[in-house]
Amino acid sequence: MTSSDFVVHAMTPKGDKVTFNTGLFINNAFVAGESTIDTINPATVRHVHVETLLFSLYKAGENQVNAAVEAAERAFREVWSKTSGRERGRLMLKLADLVDAHREELARLETLDNGKGIAIARGYDVPELAKTLRYFAGYADKVHGKVIETEGKLSYTRHEPIGVCGAIIPWNFPLMMLGWKLGPALCTGNVVIVKTSEMTPLSALKVAELVVEAGFPPGVINIITGLGPVAGDKLARHPKVGKVAFTGSTAVGRQIMKASAESNLKKITLELGGKSPNIIFDDADIDQAVAWAHKGIFFNHGQCCCAGSRVYVQEGIYDTFLERFKAYTEQTKVGDPFDESTFQGPQISQVQFDRIMSYIEHGKKEGATCYMGGKRFGDKGYFIEPTVFTDVKENMKIMQEEIFGPVVAVSKFSTLEEVVEKAHDTAYGLAAAVFTQNISQAIQVANKLEAGTVWVNCYNELDYNTPFGGYKQSGIGRENGEYALENYYQVKAVKINIA
Repeated sequence: MTSSDFVVHAMTPKGDKVTFNTGLFINNAFVAGESTIDTINPATVRHVHVETLLFSLYKAGENQVNAAVEAAERAFREVWSKTSGRERGRLMLKLADLVDAHREELARLETLDNGKGIAIARGYDVPELAKTLRYFAGYADKVHGKVIETEGKLSYTRHEPIGVCGAIIPWNFPLMMLGWKLGPALCTGNVVIVKTSEMTPLSALKVAELVVEAGFPPGVINIITGLGPVAGDKLARHPKVGKVAFTGSTAVGRQIMKASAESNLKKITLELGGKSPNIIFDDADIDQAVAWAHKGIFFNHGQCCCAGSRVYVQEGIYDTFLERFKAYTEQTKVGDPFDESTFQGPQISQVQFDRIMSYIEHGKKEGATCYMGGKRFGDKGYFIEPTVFTDVKENMKIMQEEIFGPVVAVSKFSTLEEVVEKAHDTAYGLAAAVFTQNISQAIQVANKLEAGTVWVNCYNELDYNTPFGGYKQSGIGRENGEYALENYYQVKAVKINIA
Protein backbone atom coordinates (compact mmCIF):
# COMPACT_ATOMS: atom_id res chain seq x y z
CA MET A 1 0.00 0.00 0.00
CA THR A 2 1.13 3.58 -0.70
CA SER A 3 0.31 6.75 1.25
CA SER A 4 -2.36 7.66 -1.31
CA ASP A 5 -4.29 4.51 -0.39
CA PHE A 6 -5.08 6.03 3.02
CA VAL A 7 -6.47 9.35 1.73
CA VAL A 8 -10.06 10.17 2.68
CA HIS A 9 -12.15 12.92 1.08
CA ALA A 10 -15.04 13.96 3.30
CA MET A 11 -17.53 16.73 3.94
CA THR A 12 -18.34 18.65 7.09
CA PRO A 13 -21.98 19.01 8.17
CA LYS A 14 -21.90 22.41 6.44
CA GLY A 15 -20.80 20.86 3.15
CA ASP A 16 -17.16 21.97 3.28
CA LYS A 17 -14.54 19.57 1.93
CA VAL A 18 -11.79 18.06 4.09
CA THR A 19 -9.04 15.64 3.14
CA PHE A 20 -6.81 13.62 5.43
CA ASN A 21 -5.03 10.29 5.85
CA THR A 22 -6.24 7.36 7.92
CA GLY A 23 -2.87 5.61 8.20
CA LEU A 24 -0.06 5.86 10.72
CA PHE A 25 2.62 8.41 9.82
CA ILE A 26 5.96 6.63 10.16
CA ASN A 27 9.19 7.58 8.38
CA ASN A 28 7.41 10.22 6.24
CA ALA A 29 4.85 7.74 4.86
CA PHE A 30 1.38 6.61 5.84
CA VAL A 31 1.19 2.92 6.67
CA ALA A 32 -1.38 0.46 7.97
CA GLY A 33 -1.76 -0.41 11.64
CA GLU A 34 -2.60 -3.64 13.40
CA SER A 35 -6.33 -2.92 13.08
CA THR A 36 -8.72 0.03 12.83
CA ILE A 37 -10.44 2.27 15.30
CA ASP A 38 -13.58 4.33 14.79
CA THR A 39 -13.95 8.04 15.40
CA ILE A 40 -17.27 9.81 15.90
CA ASN A 41 -18.67 13.31 15.60
CA PRO A 42 -19.65 14.12 19.21
CA ALA A 43 -22.08 16.79 18.02
CA THR A 44 -24.33 14.56 15.91
CA VAL A 45 -24.92 11.49 18.08
CA ARG A 46 -28.66 10.92 17.89
CA HIS A 47 -29.24 8.91 21.03
CA VAL A 48 -27.34 8.43 24.24
CA HIS A 49 -25.27 5.23 24.06
CA VAL A 50 -25.76 5.00 20.26
CA GLU A 51 -22.70 6.53 18.59
CA THR A 52 -22.55 7.58 14.95
CA LEU A 53 -19.47 6.42 13.06
CA LEU A 54 -17.43 9.23 11.53
CA PHE A 55 -14.35 7.45 10.11
CA SER A 56 -12.27 4.33 10.64
CA LEU A 57 -8.54 4.90 11.06
CA TYR A 58 -5.61 2.61 11.64
CA LYS A 59 -4.37 2.21 15.18
CA ALA A 60 -0.87 1.28 16.24
CA GLY A 61 0.03 -1.93 18.01
CA GLU A 62 3.39 -2.99 19.39
CA ASN A 63 4.87 -3.62 15.94
CA GLN A 64 3.97 -0.17 14.66
CA VAL A 65 5.35 1.53 17.79
CA ASN A 66 8.59 -0.40 17.30
CA ALA A 67 8.71 0.67 13.65
CA ALA A 68 8.21 4.32 14.58
CA VAL A 69 10.94 4.17 17.23
CA GLU A 70 13.36 2.47 14.83
CA ALA A 71 12.66 5.10 12.16
CA ALA A 72 13.14 7.91 14.67
CA GLU A 73 16.34 6.42 16.10
CA ARG A 74 17.80 5.99 12.62
CA ALA A 75 16.85 9.54 11.64
CA PHE A 76 18.49 10.92 14.77
CA ARG A 77 21.68 8.93 14.33
CA GLU A 78 22.13 9.44 10.59
CA VAL A 79 20.59 12.85 9.87
CA TRP A 80 19.02 14.99 12.57
CA SER A 81 21.92 14.93 15.04
CA LYS A 82 24.11 16.28 12.22
CA THR A 83 21.62 18.95 11.15
CA SER A 84 22.50 22.50 12.17
CA GLY A 85 20.30 24.48 14.48
CA ARG A 86 19.79 27.01 11.73
CA GLU A 87 18.44 24.32 9.39
CA ARG A 88 16.20 22.88 12.10
CA GLY A 89 14.75 26.32 12.65
CA ARG A 90 14.20 26.84 8.94
CA LEU A 91 12.20 23.62 8.67
CA MET A 92 10.12 24.51 11.70
CA LEU A 93 9.33 27.93 10.24
CA LYS A 94 8.31 26.29 6.97
CA LEU A 95 5.97 23.96 8.83
CA ALA A 96 4.46 26.94 10.67
CA ASP A 97 3.84 28.68 7.34
CA LEU A 98 2.09 25.56 6.00
CA VAL A 99 -0.08 25.35 9.11
CA ASP A 100 -1.18 28.94 8.50
CA ALA A 101 -1.84 28.18 4.84
CA HIS A 102 -4.08 25.23 5.79
CA ARG A 103 -5.78 27.01 8.68
CA GLU A 104 -9.33 26.52 7.44
CA GLU A 105 -9.03 22.80 6.74
CA LEU A 106 -7.21 22.13 10.01
CA ALA A 107 -9.92 24.03 11.89
CA ARG A 108 -12.65 22.01 10.19
CA LEU A 109 -10.97 18.73 11.11
CA GLU A 110 -10.45 19.89 14.70
CA THR A 111 -14.13 20.78 14.97
CA LEU A 112 -15.30 17.64 13.21
CA ASP A 113 -13.91 15.08 15.63
CA ASN A 114 -13.35 17.25 18.74
CA GLY A 115 -16.55 19.31 18.71
CA LYS A 116 -15.06 22.70 19.59
CA GLY A 117 -16.56 25.77 17.95
CA ILE A 118 -15.23 26.39 14.46
CA ALA A 119 -14.52 30.05 15.22
CA ILE A 120 -12.42 29.03 18.23
CA ALA A 121 -10.58 26.29 16.32
CA ARG A 122 -9.80 28.73 13.50
CA GLY A 123 -9.01 31.73 15.66
CA TYR A 124 -7.18 30.06 18.54
CA ASP A 125 -6.13 26.42 18.18
CA VAL A 126 -4.63 26.48 14.70
CA PRO A 127 -2.79 29.80 15.15
CA GLU A 128 -1.38 28.62 18.49
CA LEU A 129 0.27 25.66 16.76
CA ALA A 130 1.91 27.95 14.19
CA LYS A 131 2.97 30.52 16.81
CA THR A 132 4.49 27.86 19.03
CA LEU A 133 6.50 26.38 16.17
CA ARG A 134 7.81 29.82 15.24
CA TYR A 135 8.73 30.67 18.81
CA PHE A 136 10.79 27.52 19.32
CA ALA A 137 12.28 27.75 15.83
CA GLY A 138 13.97 30.90 17.07
CA TYR A 139 15.74 28.89 19.76
CA ALA A 140 17.05 26.21 17.39
CA ASP A 141 20.42 27.91 16.86
CA LYS A 142 20.68 29.23 20.40
CA VAL A 143 20.83 25.98 22.39
CA HIS A 144 24.31 26.06 23.89
CA GLY A 145 26.23 25.68 27.12
CA LYS A 146 28.72 27.99 28.77
CA VAL A 147 32.38 28.26 29.75
CA ILE A 148 33.11 27.88 33.47
CA GLU A 149 36.26 29.27 35.05
CA THR A 150 38.16 26.50 36.86
CA GLU A 151 41.78 26.26 38.07
CA GLY A 152 44.12 24.83 35.47
CA LYS A 153 41.30 23.49 33.32
CA LEU A 154 39.20 24.72 30.45
CA SER A 155 35.71 23.74 31.50
CA TYR A 156 32.60 24.12 29.43
CA THR A 157 29.15 22.59 29.14
CA ARG A 158 27.22 21.25 26.18
CA HIS A 159 23.44 21.01 25.90
CA GLU A 160 22.95 17.80 23.96
CA PRO A 161 19.65 16.34 22.68
CA ILE A 162 18.22 13.28 24.35
CA GLY A 163 17.49 11.58 21.03
CA VAL A 164 14.19 9.79 20.60
CA CYS A 165 11.32 11.49 22.43
CA GLY A 166 7.78 10.21 22.87
CA ALA A 167 4.85 12.62 23.12
CA ILE A 168 1.40 11.49 24.24
CA ILE A 169 -1.17 14.20 23.62
CA PRO A 170 -4.78 14.52 24.81
CA TRP A 171 -8.08 14.98 23.02
CA ASN A 172 -9.08 18.41 24.36
CA PHE A 173 -6.52 20.52 22.46
CA PRO A 174 -5.06 18.23 19.77
CA LEU A 175 -3.35 20.90 17.66
CA MET A 176 -2.16 23.14 20.47
CA MET A 177 -0.71 20.20 22.39
CA LEU A 178 1.00 19.00 19.22
CA GLY A 179 2.81 22.33 19.09
CA TRP A 180 3.71 22.24 22.78
CA LYS A 181 5.41 18.87 22.25
CA LEU A 182 6.99 19.32 18.81
CA GLY A 183 8.38 22.82 19.37
CA PRO A 184 10.89 22.29 22.20
CA ALA A 185 11.78 18.75 21.12
CA LEU A 186 12.70 19.66 17.54
CA CYS A 187 14.55 22.89 18.27
CA THR A 188 16.85 21.14 20.77
CA GLY A 189 17.73 18.50 18.18
CA ASN A 190 15.49 15.60 19.13
CA VAL A 191 13.31 13.35 16.99
CA VAL A 192 9.71 12.70 18.00
CA ILE A 193 7.01 10.04 18.01
CA VAL A 194 3.62 11.59 18.76
CA LYS A 195 0.77 9.39 19.89
CA THR A 196 -2.52 11.19 19.38
CA SER A 197 -5.66 10.46 21.31
CA GLU A 198 -7.68 7.76 19.58
CA MET A 199 -10.68 10.11 19.83
CA THR A 200 -9.19 13.12 18.03
CA PRO A 201 -6.51 12.08 15.53
CA LEU A 202 -7.68 13.89 12.39
CA SER A 203 -5.97 17.27 12.68
CA ALA A 204 -2.60 15.81 13.69
CA LEU A 205 -2.70 13.41 10.73
CA LYS A 206 -3.28 16.42 8.49
CA VAL A 207 -0.24 18.11 10.00
CA ALA A 208 1.71 14.94 9.20
CA GLU A 209 1.14 15.63 5.49
CA LEU A 210 2.55 19.12 6.00
CA VAL A 211 5.67 17.67 7.66
CA VAL A 212 6.58 16.00 4.36
CA GLU A 213 5.79 19.15 2.38
CA ALA A 214 7.97 21.21 4.72
CA GLY A 215 10.94 18.99 3.90
CA PHE A 216 11.64 17.28 7.22
CA PRO A 217 13.85 14.20 6.79
CA PRO A 218 12.04 10.84 7.13
CA GLY A 219 11.74 9.66 10.73
CA VAL A 220 12.25 13.02 12.44
CA ILE A 221 8.51 13.42 13.14
CA ASN A 222 6.27 10.36 13.42
CA ILE A 223 2.57 10.60 14.28
CA ILE A 224 0.60 7.52 15.29
CA THR A 225 -2.87 6.90 16.63
CA GLY A 226 -3.53 4.20 19.18
CA LEU A 227 -4.98 3.19 22.50
CA GLY A 228 -3.22 4.34 25.64
CA PRO A 229 -2.85 0.91 27.28
CA VAL A 230 -1.29 -0.46 24.08
CA ALA A 231 0.53 2.18 22.01
CA GLY A 232 0.98 4.66 24.85
CA ASP A 233 2.30 2.06 27.26
CA LYS A 234 4.67 0.60 24.67
CA LEU A 235 6.03 4.06 23.89
CA ALA A 236 6.50 4.84 27.58
CA ARG A 237 8.36 1.56 28.12
CA HIS A 238 10.45 1.41 24.96
CA PRO A 239 14.17 1.16 25.78
CA LYS A 240 15.18 3.38 22.84
CA VAL A 241 12.90 6.23 23.90
CA GLY A 242 14.82 8.56 26.20
CA LYS A 243 12.07 10.99 27.13
CA VAL A 244 8.28 11.04 27.28
CA ALA A 245 6.08 14.13 27.50
CA PHE A 246 2.50 13.44 28.55
CA THR A 247 -0.57 15.62 28.92
CA GLY A 248 -3.64 14.03 30.47
CA SER A 249 -5.08 12.77 33.72
CA THR A 250 -3.13 12.37 36.95
CA ALA A 251 -4.07 8.68 37.05
CA VAL A 252 -2.45 8.01 33.67
CA GLY A 253 0.48 10.24 34.61
CA ARG A 254 1.24 7.82 37.44
CA GLN A 255 1.26 4.97 34.92
CA ILE A 256 3.71 6.89 32.72
CA MET A 257 6.01 7.35 35.72
CA LYS A 258 5.78 3.67 36.54
CA ALA A 259 6.51 2.64 32.95
CA SER A 260 9.56 4.89 32.91
CA ALA A 261 10.82 3.51 36.21
CA GLU A 262 10.32 -0.09 35.13
CA SER A 263 12.09 0.39 31.80
CA ASN A 264 15.03 2.73 31.27
CA LEU A 265 14.30 5.59 33.70
CA LYS A 266 13.21 7.94 30.95
CA LYS A 267 13.14 11.65 31.49
CA ILE A 268 9.48 12.65 31.81
CA THR A 269 7.34 15.74 31.85
CA LEU A 270 3.75 15.46 32.99
CA GLU A 271 1.05 18.09 32.55
CA LEU A 272 -1.85 16.66 34.52
CA GLY A 273 -5.17 17.50 36.14
CA GLY A 274 -6.38 20.43 38.15
CA LYS A 275 -9.09 21.76 40.42
CA SER A 276 -8.22 25.41 40.11
CA PRO A 277 -9.54 28.15 42.43
CA ASN A 278 -10.73 31.49 41.09
CA ILE A 279 -10.75 34.06 43.90
CA ILE A 280 -12.86 37.21 43.55
CA PHE A 281 -12.51 39.92 46.19
CA ASP A 282 -15.08 42.58 47.12
CA ASP A 283 -13.19 45.33 45.29
CA ALA A 284 -13.05 43.48 41.97
CA ASP A 285 -14.65 44.87 38.83
CA ILE A 286 -17.68 42.57 38.99
CA ASP A 287 -18.56 42.62 35.30
CA GLN A 288 -14.98 41.79 34.35
CA ALA A 289 -14.82 39.06 36.99
CA VAL A 290 -18.05 37.57 35.67
CA ALA A 291 -16.82 37.49 32.08
CA TRP A 292 -13.46 35.98 32.96
CA ALA A 293 -14.97 33.45 35.39
CA HIS A 294 -17.25 32.34 32.57
CA LYS A 295 -14.31 31.83 30.24
CA GLY A 296 -12.40 30.20 33.07
CA ILE A 297 -14.84 27.32 33.40
CA PHE A 298 -16.84 27.06 30.17
CA PHE A 299 -14.10 27.59 27.59
CA ASN A 300 -13.58 24.43 25.51
CA HIS A 301 -16.78 23.01 27.06
CA GLY A 302 -15.10 22.87 30.47
CA GLN A 303 -12.57 20.41 29.09
CA CYS A 304 -9.51 22.30 30.32
CA CYS A 305 -7.04 20.97 32.85
CA CYS A 306 -6.69 24.48 34.30
CA ALA A 307 -10.43 25.25 34.35
CA GLY A 308 -11.53 27.55 37.17
CA SER A 309 -13.99 25.04 38.58
CA ARG A 310 -13.98 26.46 42.14
CA VAL A 311 -15.03 30.11 42.24
CA TYR A 312 -14.65 31.82 45.63
CA VAL A 313 -16.46 35.16 45.96
CA GLN A 314 -16.06 37.46 48.95
CA GLU A 315 -19.26 37.86 50.92
CA GLY A 316 -19.74 41.57 50.18
CA ILE A 317 -20.42 40.96 46.46
CA TYR A 318 -21.41 37.29 46.51
CA ASP A 319 -25.12 37.75 45.77
CA THR A 320 -24.51 40.38 43.08
CA PHE A 321 -21.83 38.27 41.42
CA LEU A 322 -24.02 35.17 41.42
CA GLU A 323 -26.94 37.02 39.86
CA ARG A 324 -24.79 38.53 37.11
CA PHE A 325 -22.88 35.31 36.52
CA LYS A 326 -26.13 33.45 35.98
CA ALA A 327 -27.41 36.09 33.55
CA TYR A 328 -24.11 36.04 31.64
CA THR A 329 -24.02 32.24 31.50
CA GLU A 330 -27.59 32.06 30.25
CA GLN A 331 -26.37 33.85 27.11
CA THR A 332 -23.83 31.09 26.33
CA LYS A 333 -24.34 29.79 22.81
CA VAL A 334 -24.41 25.99 23.13
CA GLY A 335 -24.91 23.86 20.04
CA ASP A 336 -23.65 23.10 16.55
CA PRO A 337 -19.87 23.60 16.61
CA PHE A 338 -19.89 24.51 12.91
CA ASP A 339 -22.07 27.52 13.71
CA GLU A 340 -19.73 30.53 13.81
CA SER A 341 -21.41 31.89 16.94
CA THR A 342 -21.17 28.72 19.03
CA PHE A 343 -19.11 29.01 22.22
CA GLN A 344 -19.79 25.64 23.86
CA GLY A 345 -19.85 22.46 21.82
CA PRO A 346 -20.40 18.86 22.95
CA GLN A 347 -18.38 16.81 25.39
CA ILE A 348 -15.97 14.50 23.65
CA SER A 349 -17.56 11.08 24.21
CA GLN A 350 -20.24 9.00 25.85
CA VAL A 351 -17.83 8.13 28.66
CA GLN A 352 -17.16 11.79 29.42
CA PHE A 353 -20.83 12.70 29.12
CA ASP A 354 -21.81 10.00 31.62
CA ARG A 355 -18.96 10.92 33.94
CA ILE A 356 -19.94 14.59 34.07
CA MET A 357 -23.62 13.82 34.58
CA SER A 358 -22.70 11.47 37.44
CA TYR A 359 -20.79 14.30 39.14
CA ILE A 360 -23.82 16.56 38.77
CA GLU A 361 -26.05 13.97 40.39
CA HIS A 362 -23.51 13.36 43.13
CA GLY A 363 -23.39 17.09 43.89
CA LYS A 364 -27.17 17.15 44.33
CA LYS A 365 -27.13 14.07 46.58
CA GLU A 366 -24.44 15.60 48.82
CA GLY A 367 -26.61 18.65 49.42
CA ALA A 368 -25.23 21.25 47.03
CA THR A 369 -27.76 23.46 45.24
CA CYS A 370 -27.87 23.14 41.46
CA TYR A 371 -28.30 26.86 40.87
CA MET A 372 -28.62 26.50 37.10
CA GLY A 373 -28.19 23.87 34.39
CA GLY A 374 -27.53 20.28 35.37
CA LYS A 375 -29.20 18.57 32.40
CA ARG A 376 -28.47 17.38 28.92
CA PHE A 377 -28.80 20.06 26.26
CA GLY A 378 -30.85 19.21 23.16
CA ASP A 379 -31.79 15.82 21.77
CA LYS A 380 -28.57 14.87 19.97
CA GLY A 381 -24.86 15.10 20.63
CA TYR A 382 -23.04 14.99 23.96
CA PHE A 383 -24.16 18.45 25.03
CA ILE A 384 -24.54 19.42 28.70
CA GLU A 385 -26.04 22.66 29.97
CA PRO A 386 -23.63 25.08 31.64
CA THR A 387 -24.04 24.08 35.27
CA VAL A 388 -23.53 26.13 38.43
CA PHE A 389 -23.58 24.76 41.99
CA THR A 390 -23.89 26.82 45.17
CA ASP A 391 -24.09 25.92 48.88
CA VAL A 392 -21.06 23.68 48.54
CA LYS A 393 -18.71 22.34 51.19
CA GLU A 394 -15.00 21.77 50.70
CA ASN A 395 -15.23 18.01 51.28
CA MET A 396 -17.85 17.44 48.58
CA LYS A 397 -16.83 15.33 45.62
CA ILE A 398 -17.57 18.13 43.17
CA MET A 399 -15.13 20.34 45.11
CA GLN A 400 -12.34 17.78 45.36
CA GLU A 401 -12.28 15.90 42.05
CA GLU A 402 -11.65 17.11 38.52
CA ILE A 403 -14.93 16.97 36.59
CA PHE A 404 -13.56 18.11 33.22
CA GLY A 405 -16.83 19.51 32.02
CA PRO A 406 -19.05 22.63 32.12
CA VAL A 407 -19.67 22.44 35.87
CA VAL A 408 -18.59 25.09 38.40
CA ALA A 409 -19.08 25.53 42.14
CA VAL A 410 -19.44 29.06 43.54
CA SER A 411 -18.60 29.50 47.21
CA LYS A 412 -18.57 32.43 49.66
CA PHE A 413 -15.59 33.55 51.77
CA SER A 414 -14.86 36.28 54.31
CA THR A 415 -11.12 36.84 54.70
CA LEU A 416 -7.95 36.50 52.65
CA GLU A 417 -6.54 33.92 55.03
CA GLU A 418 -9.72 31.83 54.81
CA VAL A 419 -9.84 31.75 51.01
CA VAL A 420 -6.16 30.87 50.64
CA GLU A 421 -6.71 27.92 52.98
CA LYS A 422 -9.71 26.82 50.93
CA ALA A 423 -7.81 27.25 47.69
CA HIS A 424 -5.13 24.88 48.96
CA ASP A 425 -7.64 22.22 50.02
CA THR A 426 -6.93 20.08 46.96
CA ALA A 427 -4.41 17.55 45.70
CA TYR A 428 -3.85 19.71 42.62
CA GLY A 429 -1.90 22.88 41.94
CA LEU A 430 -2.09 23.66 38.24
CA ALA A 431 -3.55 27.15 38.15
CA ALA A 432 -5.43 29.83 40.09
CA ALA A 433 -6.75 33.34 39.62
CA VAL A 434 -7.23 36.47 41.72
CA PHE A 435 -9.62 39.33 40.96
CA THR A 436 -9.00 42.56 42.85
CA GLN A 437 -8.18 46.21 42.11
CA ASN A 438 -5.70 46.27 44.98
CA ILE A 439 -2.33 45.46 43.40
CA SER A 440 -0.69 44.77 46.76
CA GLN A 441 -3.41 42.27 47.61
CA ALA A 442 -3.11 40.69 44.16
CA ILE A 443 0.63 40.16 44.55
CA GLN A 444 0.28 38.92 48.12
CA VAL A 445 -2.28 36.29 47.19
CA ALA A 446 -0.52 35.31 43.96
CA ASN A 447 2.67 34.66 45.91
CA LYS A 448 0.84 32.57 48.49
CA LEU A 449 -1.08 30.32 46.11
CA GLU A 450 0.36 26.88 45.45
CA ALA A 451 -0.13 26.81 41.70
CA GLY A 452 2.05 26.76 38.60
CA THR A 453 0.15 29.65 37.01
CA VAL A 454 -1.69 32.47 38.76
CA TRP A 455 -3.75 34.89 36.69
CA VAL A 456 -4.64 38.33 38.03
CA ASN A 457 -7.84 39.90 36.69
CA CYS A 458 -8.02 37.40 33.82
CA TYR A 459 -8.30 33.66 33.27
CA ASN A 460 -7.22 30.97 30.79
CA GLU A 461 -4.64 33.24 29.20
CA LEU A 462 -1.99 30.84 27.88
CA ASP A 463 1.02 31.91 25.83
CA TYR A 464 3.68 29.90 24.02
CA ASN A 465 6.45 32.00 25.61
CA THR A 466 5.24 31.55 29.20
CA PRO A 467 5.91 28.37 31.22
CA PHE A 468 2.95 26.18 32.05
CA GLY A 469 2.85 23.30 34.51
CA GLY A 470 1.69 22.35 37.96
CA TYR A 471 2.48 22.03 41.64
CA LYS A 472 1.63 18.92 43.66
CA GLN A 473 -0.28 16.27 41.69
CA SER A 474 -0.76 18.54 38.69
CA GLY A 475 2.48 17.48 37.11
CA ILE A 476 6.24 17.54 36.72
CA GLY A 477 8.22 20.00 34.61
CA ARG A 478 7.16 22.97 32.53
CA GLU A 479 5.98 23.36 28.96
CA ASN A 480 6.31 26.49 26.82
CA GLY A 481 8.78 29.30 27.14
CA GLU A 482 12.51 28.94 27.65
CA TYR A 483 11.90 26.70 30.67
CA ALA A 484 10.57 23.97 28.38
CA LEU A 485 13.96 23.54 26.71
CA GLU A 486 15.44 22.07 29.89
CA ASN A 487 13.22 19.01 29.49
CA TYR A 488 14.70 18.12 26.11
CA TYR A 489 18.46 18.29 26.52
CA GLN A 490 21.17 16.71 28.64
CA VAL A 491 24.01 18.74 30.14
CA LYS A 492 27.52 17.48 29.56
CA ALA A 493 30.55 18.97 31.33
CA VAL A 494 33.85 18.91 29.42
CA LYS A 495 37.11 19.62 31.28
CA ILE A 496 40.40 20.08 29.42
CA ASN A 497 43.74 20.15 31.24
CA ILE A 498 45.63 23.24 30.08
CA ALA A 499 48.12 23.50 32.95
